[in-house]
Amino acid sequence: MKMIKRIFILVLALITVVLIHYYLPQRDIVEVVNTDVKRMDISKGSPFWDRPDAGTDKQNTRDVRFIYTVNEKGKTRVYRNEDTGWSFPFYLKFDSSDLSAKAQNLANKEGTWVAVTHYGWRIRLFSIFPNATKVKQVSGPDVFLVPWFNIVFLGAIFLFLFWIWSLVRKWKKKNVDPITDKIGEELDDIGETVGGHAKKAKAEINESRSGLRKWMRRWFGSK
Repeated sequence: MKMIKRIFILVLALITVVLIHYYLPQRDIVEVVNTDVKRMDISKGSPFWDRPDAGTDKQNTRDVRFIYTVNEKGKTRVYRNEDTGWSFPFYLKFDSSDLSAKAQNLANKEGTWVAVTHYGWRIRLFSIFPNATKVKQVSGPDVFLVPWFNIVFLGAIFLFLFWIWSLVRKWKKKNVDPITDKIGEELDDIGETVGGHAKKAKAEINESRSGLRKWMRRWFGSK
């Protein structure tokens, strides 16, 4: 049972880490080189795509905006630019058109570095792109941005889990531990009782054997 419990906790922790890494915002310092709109066939309920622009029809085939960038080392990074609306994840993004216009304006300014806030992964094998939620001009490629939102969010999650753990621990100490202690005491009493009977039975057997040996010696003699 302990092994099964450890495996379950490990799998749950792994799933939690994966979801947090996918949905929490990340920022890349890049230079915007172009924007584009592509017609994409997206199946309904696909986990790696969001929603069409607010107010438009939800169809499987639709236009998706993209932002093309390069980082300081010349490595390309491509982001999709989709609204999230009121649904999960709750980025409340309704301005993909404005973001595309802003990105195109920055692309026309050579040597302009921006911080692209996004969530999701780039998996080329399955044509999966992170979704850009914000584009902000920065001073240069070496700028350091403190991820305050992630720090506060993860800190709040940690405090919440610690609070839950404390409640469970107190409840266990109040309701479960007395029962297990009582069961343990009863098992000890049973063990002592069984042990006492076993010692008594052993003494009676030894006494019987001693009496048998005396009888044998009386009738058959002893060597």
